[in-house]
Amino acid sequence: MYASVPSAVLFCAEGHLIHVEVQVSAGLPGFSLVGLPDVSIRESRDRARAAVISSGHPWPKHKITVNLAPSGDRKAGSGLDLAIAVAVLAASGVIPAETLRDLAFIGELGLDGSLRPVNGVAPMVGAIGERDVVVPIASAAEAAVAALGRVRLVADLGEVVDALLGLAPWPDHEPAQRADDVPRPEPDLADVQGQPVARQALEVAAAGGHHTLFIGPPGAGKTMLASRLPGLLPPLDRDTALEVTMVHSASGIALPPGGLVRTPPFRAPHHTTSQTALVGGGSQIIRPGEVSIAHGGVLFMDELAEFAPSVLDGLRQPLESRSVQVVRTGIRAVLPADFLLVAAMNPCPCGYLGDKQADCRCSRERVTTYRNKVSGPLLDRIDLHVEILRPPMALLRDGAQASEDSATVRARVARAWQAQRDRAGVANALLAGDELSVACALDDQGWALLEAAADRFNLSARAHQRILRVSR
Repeated sequence: MYASVPSAVLFCAEGHLIHVEVQVSAGLPGFSLVGLPDVSIRESRDRARAAVISSGHPWPKHKITVNLAPSGDRKAGSGLDLAIAVAVLAASGVIPAETLRDLAFIGELGLDGSLRPVNGVAPMVGAIGERDVVVPIASAAEAAVAALGRVRLVADLGEVVDALLGLAPWPDHEPAQRADDVPRPEPDLADVQGQPVARQALEVAAAGGHHTLFIGPPGAGKTMLASRLPGLLPPLDRDTALEVTMVHSASGIALPPGGLVRTPPFRAPHHTTSQTALVGGGSQIIRPGEVSIAHGGVLFMDELAEFAPSVLDGLRQPLESRSVQVVRTGIRAVLPADFLLVAAMNPCPCGYLGDKQADCRCSRERVTTYRNKVSGPLLDRIDLHVEILRPPMALLRDGAQASEDSATVRARVARAWQAQRDRAGVANALLAGDELSVACALDDQGWALLEAAADRFNLSARAHQRILRVSR
């Protein structure tokens, strides 16, 4: 007998529809799985067999052939377990084939028949289309984000089979509650004492979408400032929120209780991060990197000069195109990477060059070697370079002083965003060509000043445009 059950697999941050075809025929008992599965899918044979037996149903003592269509695409992940088990039961006559009409199945099976969540349920459910989809209870929020049909929440394989046989209605489970569902307070800009130049730079960066580099000694507040940048950004629009949600789901990052990521994400990878982890990729399985996980939000790279030069140079293309193109043999993927970069570094290896409160003992050669770890082409793509110093002790001794909070600044940023949309339809950082010349027109005095600066500092054409955008 033959049965076909729809499911889906994850490819990068997208879901691909898969039809699990099963034929149970006469012959020596065996299980053959074809259709370019990876190791985790090949192992589904043992998980599905144990789950079916644990649920009280017989495993066919015949030849079982499973095909994952389309057969020419590589497939990975354990999310096909449930579909394979259901298809085997249908092909062996335990489940009537007509009950599977307009249903799809996603989930990993435990040996006891329990259903476990997998990464990427949101994009996979999106690939299912208008069919009703059966998913684990823990995947309720992710499935609801992209589902066009009804979402069926089940705890184990037994509940699925009973519902398909009509022995019991589809269960009405409440979505699982997580410990991280409780909202945490966001860092507020009011906590920052002093630093008027850095605060203004943060507001300009948020308002125009400008990448920023903080240079200053340890304890100056670089990390504190960067962590407050997401709070200055308006909530994500619907399209961006859906893109961010899909990437986070594919990366196994817990989604908020409502399922849809509405607040700009904040990612801060360690300086030992590899290029693949930062930019994304892989050999056979393509996974989003930190630049894609930070899509729509902020990527903070502390101790910028401590990152490997090859890792930093991998940022140049995403900063320019705001996407990542990963190409492997027979594989090509485009991942979103429209993020706001905030980097921080010390002025020298010891960190105290130019600091009046401490002595720097670094030689000129050490300082030059340290700064050369960050290439010129990368620095040329960072709009704002901000030097900050440690706040004076008198300011700390006098205690907290009233300063603008994030909500006040965020309101100004929102107005600036609206003005940019009305003027050119994009953020200032994305202005180019005629739009740049119109929105950032200079008078004769302004051109004279810019030309003098370009000659004195040997500015590139990209730096020239960057100055215009930031000025606007």
